[in-house]
Amino acid sequence: MATVVAAEWWKLRTVRSTYWILAIPAAFVGLMTLLAVQVVHIWDGMTPERRAEFGMSSLADQVIWVAGPCLAVLGVLAVTSEYRSGMIRVSLTAVPQRRTLLMAKAATIGAVALGTGLTVALATFFITRAIVGDRPIRGQSPSMSGELPGVVVGGASVAVYALLGLALAVLLRSTAGAIVSIAFLWHILPVIVVNVPAPWDARIGSVMLSGLAAQVTGDTGKGSIYGTLLPPGAALVILLAYAVVPLAAAAYTLGRRDA
Repeated sequence: MATVVAAEWWKLRTVRSTYWILAIPAAFVGLMTLLAVQVVHIWDGMTPERRAEFGMSSLADQVIWVAGPCLAVLGVLAVTSEYRSGMIRVSLTAVPQRRTLLMAKAATIGAVALGTGLTVALATFFITRAIVGDRPIRGQSPSMSGELPGVVVGGASVAVYALLGLALAVLLRSTAGAIVSIAFLWHILPVIVVNVPAPWDARIGSVMLSGLAAQVTGDTGKGSIYGTLLPPGAALVILLAYAVVPLAAAAYTLGRRDA
């Protein structure tokens, strides 16, 4: 298994698209840093009355929101690029155990996504908090320790997106189809659900992928289009199921059809 993982890591790091994809969340860290500088500049020039009405949401959450689908695309391309080039036949010849090959891809993509998600989330959190300092800007938690668990869980949830993208690529064998499916689950479906009549908007919204990380840490006090009905344990189980169930279906499908 270790040899197969090493081979998948070599494939991933020798493809230029990997670096282009990883550059997007990295660029957003820089963008959020500039935004924090601008917000502080505006805040410092405001009157006390205007400061009471001024607010800023978590900038780390914005980076996580972008990193998730980016790493999902990386998971998709890790599979569909091999189908498009015919390299999948070479891979299956070298590793006849198809489920072993899939698990090696999942381990590689999952590790890269986990590291990337945590890195960009924590970097954004600490950099922007250092810039904001002790300014009591509405929307910024006065305690770093209170906000940090949510940032860590949100960063780690990026790996779920990547594994979901990988599984959808195996199931659909289509780059466009898998990416459209990711976009639908990530953003389009929650926008549809928020317009469903109550109480179903909150009930369905609670199980949307993008809103689960906040529920895992109990950080449900923010304004959000997602529901907040799940206890942390249930939210964690559903979050993991977004990766595990599609991967299980992908493993079953990969073992039963031609390359």
